[in-house]
Amino acid sequence: FNYRTILSSDPANRLPVEKPKDYDPEKLQLLEHGSIVSPIPNSKRGWNRPQIVGLQTDYVEADWTGRQKIVDRFWDATLALLYFLQNDPSVEPERQKSWREFGLAKDEFTDNGHRPHEFYVREARRITGRYVFTQHDAMLAEGLERAPVHEDSIGVTEWYLDTHACTPRRIEGALEEGKMMLDVETFPGQVPYRAILPQGVDNLLVPVCLSSTHVAWGTIRLEPTWMNLCESAGHAAALVIQNKVTPAQLDRDLLLRKLASSHVMLSFFNDVDVAADDPRVAAAQYFATKGFFADYNARLDEPLTEGVRAAWGKGLAAIREDTLKPMELVKAVREAEVAGSTKLERTRGEALLSMWKALEKKTAARAPLKVVPVRSSTAAEVDGKAFDVVVVGGTPGGIACAVRAAREGLSVLLVQHNRHIGGMLTNALMQWDALYGGPRSPVFNEYAKKIEDYYSERYGEDSKEYSKARYTQSHYPMSRFEPSVAEHLFNQLVSAEKNITTLLAHYPSDVTREGALLKALTLRGYGTTKDINVSGGTFVDATYEGDLAALAKVPCRVGRENREEYGEPHAGKVFTNIESKLGPRDVLDGKLNLHTYAHVQGSIDPTSPHTADGAIQAYNHRFCVTNEPGNFRLPTQPPGYNREEYVNYNRKGMGAGSMNGKSSFNSAILPGENHAYPEATWPEREKITARHTNFALGLMYFLQNDESVPKAKREAFRRIGLPLDEFPDNDNLPYEMYVREARRIVGRYVFTEHDNRSALGQTRPPVQADSVAFTDWSMDSHDCTTDRRPGYDYDGKLILTEESRPAQIPYRCLLPRDIDNLLVPVCLSATHVAWGAVRLEPVWMQIGEAAGFAAALSKKHQTTPGKLDADLLVRTLVANQHFVTYFNELQNYADHPAMAAAQYFGTKGFFADYNARLDEPLPMAVSEVWELGFSALREGTLKPMSFVKEVGAAEAKGTGDAAGRSRGDILLEFWKILHSDVRSLGVKGR
Repeated sequence: FNYRTILSSDPANRLPVEKPKDYDPEKLQLLEHGSIVSPIPNSKRGWNRPQIVGLQTDYVEADWTGRQKIVDRFWDATLALLYFLQNDPSVEPERQKSWREFGLAKDEFTDNGHRPHEFYVREARRITGRYVFTQHDAMLAEGLERAPVHEDSIGVTEWYLDTHACTPRRIEGALEEGKMMLDVETFPGQVPYRAILPQGVDNLLVPVCLSSTHVAWGTIRLEPTWMNLCESAGHAAALVIQNKVTPAQLDRDLLLRKLASSHVMLSFFNDVDVAADDPRVAAAQYFATKGFFADYNARLDEPLTEGVRAAWGKGLAAIREDTLKPMELVKAVREAEVAGSTKLERTRGEALLSMWKALEKKTAARAPLKVVPVRSSTAAEVDGKAFDVVVVGGTPGGIACAVRAAREGLSVLLVQHNRHIGGMLTNALMQWDALYGGPRSPVFNEYAKKIEDYYSERYGEDSKEYSKARYTQSHYPMSRFEPSVAEHLFNQLVSAEKNITTLLAHYPSDVTREGALLKALTLRGYGTTKDINVSGGTFVDATYEGDLAALAKVPCRVGRENREEYGEPHAGKVFTNIESKLGPRDVLDGKLNLHTYAHVQGSIDPTSPHTADGAIQAYNHRFCVTNEPGNFRLPTQPPGYNREEYVNYNRKGMGAGSMNGKSSFNSAILPGENHAYPEATWPEREKITARHTNFALGLMYFLQNDESVPKAKREAFRRIGLPLDEFPDNDNLPYEMYVREARRIVGRYVFTEHDNRSALGQTRPPVQADSVAFTDWSMDSHDCTTDRRPGYDYDGKLILTEESRPAQIPYRCLLPRDIDNLLVPVCLSATHVAWGAVRLEPVWMQIGEAAGFAAALSKKHQTTPGKLDADLLVRTLVANQHFVTYFNELQNYADHPAMAAAQYFGTKGFFADYNARLDEPLPMAVSEVWELGFSALREGTLKPMSFVKEVGAAEAKGTGDAAGRSRGDILLEFWKILHSDVRSLGVKGR
């Protein structure tokens, strides 16, 4: 530290320098070194000495009395050194002469004995904030020509990393200890808003003694930088008042848009004047914090290149989706600039301004959505009625089945055990769990589009909300949406179908069965003993629990098979670890057109018993939570709360903010405590559900209140709560628990692990001639019990990302072995391991709609689903763009004239990999095999699994082409021969 004294050389404006009291020249020898005198106007100089190294250490923590004593010593030393330089014999005569021209300026600090009012405190306390600014933040980032990017930058550093001496220690030939001047290494840095936010205090901003390391402080500690940061803090304070939040809760992006619009510098450019009235400058400042510039040159008037345009486009989408990773984007921009590409007519500045305006567009004020209930009937109105189809279970799969059957002209009864349809999509799943983001089946496609349209119409296509809601493989999850929106749109979908009668708050309590046919159902009012009876032609069990199938005495399983039963490598009781790693490898290598997943299967205990048991994967009451100020309540301590359950619990996380501030709270699982649920009565299930509900509420309460949680984290968790505008009639809690796995029927075909991984020597899993849907998610399972072995974190947790591949689901899996008019599209026939790839709502909606088509065809052809010609069903599905075979090109070629044919022949073994290549010439060798296969198909002798191997061998030869004809042309010719008139199938479709 030191006083920055003002000296004057004007004889009329300088005070004589007198010998101080207690003057001791011996003490001033070291102080003389490096004295600096900087010219300022009016014959004055700013004097930056003396710096008494070491004495300043006590200043920071001292009280003001103690500080005054220290600064008085510095002032005495200042006057003494000035006298020394003018009079001491050790000072060269010429230097003495030059110093005698100066004295304290008479006209400065006249009210304080010409002594500056404040001492130069170069460094004192530095808070430990929510981000620590380090020297790396003011040096070139690896591979870039700029310092690291911060998406919440509120100011700029430009001074070099420097520090004055820190202790009196010296060695020969060196400057003072701790003195640094890293002028070559330093580059302009961005200072994050987080650096002025203390940990643990939400309404305090610290723009001066901000969060930084000692080394980095050298580039922070300049008044222009502090004025920059302090003005930003002032803007933040104003926005805090306007939005009724704390500084910690303030929307950082809102703050940055305000700062950029107000000519506050957020990022340094060589060629941009932040004060200019050029709207492109604000845009450049804002987007520079997001990673749109890989160096310090904005080049606003230069043409935009195609490569940079593509990178910027992805960046804009990521901003809207709240998935932006600025340092990844800035590296992508750098790669695009280095690679070079076509120059466009548009300039960089024009592109930035266009994006800036798109983000600035105002969105409609958000008001709670009033969910319009589904059109429903009373028990009296339904009692004694007969229906073509009775669907039990208002899950997404059940809804898809009911809507399809109704659109094919059938009368449908849809039964739901509570008063809310939509299953987990209504109950806080809040996303499509999928790795494929393209079309699947008509009802699924329509519903996904309804979600998009809702957010587009309410918030605009340029909004973050719409961007997140879009069903697309370009981000993960494929789409996000609020529970109330999901329910509202399901209610609309079902209510619009005049052929659907919906009965709420009822569940099946008995069945009437005659041989292989179900004739009638007894339905009981939930929570009552009142029964009604209905009859039907086709019955569908679309419940998560398999209740109707169990009542009908269909063989069912609950739990894990042993490894020997089906030869599944991962079957039975198995101790595992999970690894955080992107996969599958084929996706990363461009061989498989799916989204990557962030986890893969880790190590597996080789001594695991792999025995069968009754264990199923864990459930949880998956809450919707929000951080939207004014729209949440904090849970109180729930019944039976025991903090010891949470102290060592391994899933102590909670976040919010994904969609209108809301996210899904998926942490509170209870492995083992759900095992009795599948076969329990509804009153017993309510007790199990209550245990899961209270455990989840307890976990929230623990995170928000328990002193074992660090204070800063506790306070962060207290900014998250249960949204007041979700589930308003149920204490803001979802109506259903997340039942991940319950009964699974043992049907006419059991879908196993082998059916969802590449067949031996093949790229694809086994071919299923009666495929009605395809999987895209990996075979996975949550923890099944709390049993553990040393070195292994889980019992039964699986994420078979590398092992799984898109697979075909056979129609036979929906069919019980000895009942012909019951379809089970949800609790279908699969092993525990394979179930992980089936148990996703997009897949269930696809299978459910296939069941609706099957019911319609059964009525049309006066048969039952169990006796229905499966090939007729497959042809009907593909003719209606209900896809049953996964192809890499499916997203972009869904409307290709030959796609229906490709889908159908994909179930017969005509494709050895995931590439349809419909417009490519067909090699002669493959053409010859296809011709033979088609003949066998027409004769009824085709064996798809043998045939697909022949196709693979022919593809490997790759000789010649079939007279220039494309694959699609030949498939379409085969298709027309098999089925010249699609309308003869006898279904309406879409």
